[in-house]
Parts: sequence; C-alpha cells; structure tokens
Amino acid sequence: MKKNLKNFMMRGAMFAWCGPVITAIVWAALYASGAITELTVREVVTGIISTTLMAFIAAGISIVYQIENLPKSFAGLIQMSVLYFDYLGFYLLNGWIPLNRIPVFTLIFVAVFAVIWFIIYMSVRIKVNRMNQLIKHE
Repeated sequence: MKKNLKNFMMRGAMFAWCGPVITAIVWAALYASGAITELTVREVVTGIISTTLMAFIAAGISIVYQIENLPKSFAGLIQMSVLYFDYLGFYLLNGWIPLNRIPVFTLIFVAVFAVIWFIIYMSVRIKVNRMNQLIKHE
C-alpha cells in the first residue's frame, strides 16, 4: 500500500505541470469563441490551482494498473470513475460547463474513454501476439 501511494504521488507530481497548460488552452478556446473576454484574479488562481490538482490526480490514478491482484477491467473502471469525477468536479468549479450539460459531458467522456481504452488494449494485444510468435519461432 505504501509503495502504491508513493507511486501515485510520484506520477502525479511528474504531470501536475500539465494543469496550467490545460488551463491556458481552455481559456484560449473560450476567448476565441467569444465566451470570455477577461478573467478575474480569482478565476486565474482557481483555474491554475484546480487544474494542477486535476492533472496530479489524473496522472496518479494510472497506478491502479500496477496493482497485481486487481483485474485490469476493474482497474479500468476505477480509473474511469476517478477521472470522471476529477474532470467533472474541476470543470464545474471553474465554470467551464453548466450543470445542465452534465449528461452531454458524461456521454462524451464515456465514449472518449472507451475509445482510448480500446486503442491501448488492441495495441498491447498486438505486441503480446508478436512476442508470442517470436517465442514460438525460436
């Protein structure tokens, strides 16, 4: 348990810097669309701190795949749940999505997560099959 917590903290710390970058991209997109024209100091501070924490959690939760006695499908469900509430919570906190758009956000999130998970799964499966073929031919 201590090892997993340490790995969570290390992964989170390595990628927490992505938070301010994500914030800048979101603000640029909102500015380009005309949704915002200026930000208050409170919005800037909240955005930077919250997205730093959001990136920390998102990176750290990938540790679930390293827990040996946890089935990969269950690890995927844990990761999906944590990411969903992580993103949704911080998007609502920052006012990036209104409450009435939560169902749309949920559908998009689940679809994108499923596609990414499927791509990773297929990539790993192809690599394992190649390695098995190499072993058979030796």
